[in-house]
Amino acid sequence: MNYTNVTPVQCIISRFSKHLQCFHRTQIRWTSTQAQLPVISIPVTVAAKLERQKQMKKKQEWELQRKQSYMGDKSTLMISCKRKEFNHYRGQTYNKFTEVPLASKGWRHRKSAGDYFTINSYSGNPAFKQFQEGHELEFESLGLDRDILSQIYDLGFQEPTAIQALAIPHVLEGKNTLIAAETGNGKTLAFIAPMLQQIYQRMKETGSDLPVNSPLGLVIVPGRELADQIQEVASRLSNNLGIKVKVLTGGRTKRKMLNPSMSQQHLLIATIGALSKLTTVGMYDMNLVRHIILDEADSLLDDSFSDQVTRYLSKFPMQSGKTEENQSPQPVSGVQLTLVAATLPRSLHTILDPVVEIESIMKISTPYLNRLMPHVSQRFFRVSHRTKAEKLIELVKKDAKKGTPVIIFSNYTKTSNWLSLFLNENGVSCINLNGEMGAEVRKGRFQAYQSGQVLALSCTDLTSRGLDTVKVGHVINYEFPKFIADYVHRCGRTGRVGSPASGLVTNLVHRPQEIELVQKIEYAARKAQEFPNVNANIKRIIVGHAMKGEENLESEMEGN
Repeated sequence: MNYTNVTPVQCIISRFSKHLQCFHRTQIRWTSTQAQLPVISIPVTVAAKLERQKQMKKKQEWELQRKQSYMGDKSTLMISCKRKEFNHYRGQTYNKFTEVPLASKGWRHRKSAGDYFTINSYSGNPAFKQFQEGHELEFESLGLDRDILSQIYDLGFQEPTAIQALAIPHVLEGKNTLIAAETGNGKTLAFIAPMLQQIYQRMKETGSDLPVNSPLGLVIVPGRELADQIQEVASRLSNNLGIKVKVLTGGRTKRKMLNPSMSQQHLLIATIGALSKLTTVGMYDMNLVRHIILDEADSLLDDSFSDQVTRYLSKFPMQSGKTEENQSPQPVSGVQLTLVAATLPRSLHTILDPVVEIESIMKISTPYLNRLMPHVSQRFFRVSHRTKAEKLIELVKKDAKKGTPVIIFSNYTKTSNWLSLFLNENGVSCINLNGEMGAEVRKGRFQAYQSGQVLALSCTDLTSRGLDTVKVGHVINYEFPKFIADYVHRCGRTGRVGSPASGLVTNLVHRPQEIELVQKIEYAARKAQEFPNVNANIKRIIVGHAMKGEENLESEMEGN
C-alpha cells in the first residue's frame, strides 16, 4: 500500500486489519489441533499426589482382604476355646512361616488344669454329601438284584451312602477291593449285600444243597460282638432267599472239637482264632469258598493277628491280575478278597504281599477318610488326676438326666472295671465290657446296652471296632487313646448313619503323651488336614502298657 496519499486514520485501520487477519489465521490453526492437545485441569503435582493416594487405597483394601482370609468367616466358630485369643473360624488360615497357635500348647504344665477347647460341628453327616450336590443315586443303579433290593428296602435303607455307591458295583464285578471309609458310613451293607448276591447266584446255578460245614463265602472279624452284628444284618438281608448264615466264634473250642456241630451254611462269619483251629482239624472245608472278606482289616492285619491271618489266607488261591479303574469286568479265577477298614496299617503292602498281588486290589475311599467328622463336636478338657473322676461323674449324670446313652472308653481293663463300679456306686447304671472277660460273661452284655437296659457302657477298645452303636449320643474318653487310629474308631461310635443326633465326644486329657496326641489332632483341625500317622497296633499298645505302669505315667505329669 502506498502510504503517501493515505491519511493517518486510514493507516491505523490498515494496520489493525493486518493484525486481525493474523489473529484469525492463528485461531484457525489452534482450532484444528485443539482435539489433539491435552487439557490440563489441575497441576501435575496434585495429580501425582492423587494417584499415590489411589494406589495406597488399593493396597489397604488388598491387605484387608488378605487379613480377612487369614481370620476366616467369623460367623462360624470352628474351634472355641476358654482363652478366646485361640478361637479359630471357618476358612481361617495361617502363615506357613509362623507357628500355628494351639490352645493345648501349654498343657504339659500342671497349672494348665481347667483349660479346655471344643472342635465344633459345622455340617451334617458327610455320608450322603456327594449325592446332595446333584448326583443322587438309588440302590437300583448299583447292579443289585431285585430279591436283594427288596430286603434292603425292608430294612429301612432308602438311598445308598457314598461308600455303598462306590463299593457295591466293584465288589459285584468280582474284583479284589479295599473299602476304606470313615466309621459309621454303612460299610457293612457295602460288602455284605454284593456278597450275598454272589452266593445267591451260585445257589441258582448249582442248587442250594451243600456238604455240611462247607461255606461259599467267608467273613473274618476280630471279635465276637462284631460277628454277631454282621450275622444279624446278613440274616435279615437274606431272608426268603434260602441263604443260611452261621457264626463261629471262640470259647470252648476244645468242646466243639470233641462234639462238632455239623450243618449246612452258605455264609460263615468267624473270628480268626476259632476258624483257624477248626479248619486245621478238618471240621470245616473251605474248598467251595470263592469270596473272603476281612472286616476291620486294620485290626486283623496289625501285630495282634497278622501272622495268623496271613498264614490262613495263604492257603487260598487268591485271584490275581492288575485291575484298572476303567477296565471292563473280566472273568477271574481264584478267591476274591475284600478288605474293609476305617484306618489302615502303614505296612499293609508288606503284610499282604505273600497272600495276594497288591496290584490286583482296587482301593475305594471317601473324601473324609482320616479326617475330623464335621457333624461330631469334640471337646477336650485338661484335667488333673484328682479332678478326673469328678469331671466324669458330672458329665455322665447330665447324660442320665437327658436319657442319652453314653460309652466310656479306657485303655486298661482294670480302669474299665473300676469305672463300672464307680458309676454304679454313684447312682448311674453301668455295665462293663472288655476283652479279658470270658465268652459266657461277655455274651449278651452289649445287647443289654443296645436295648436300653442301662445308659452307660464302660469298655476298652474292644467296643470301638465296627460295632453299630446308632443309639449312642455321647462318647467319653476317660483315658485318651495311644494312637490316632484308636481315636478315630472311638469317635465313630456316635454320629453314625441312622443316629438321631449328630453326636458328641468328650476327652479327659491328663498325661504327657495324651497331650502330645491332642496337639496333633488340634493342629490337623486348624489346618484342615488329614490326621498324621493314622495307624493302629494293638499288640504294641499292650506291650507298651506292660513296660510302663499307669502309676509312672501319672507321676510324670505331677513332676512338670
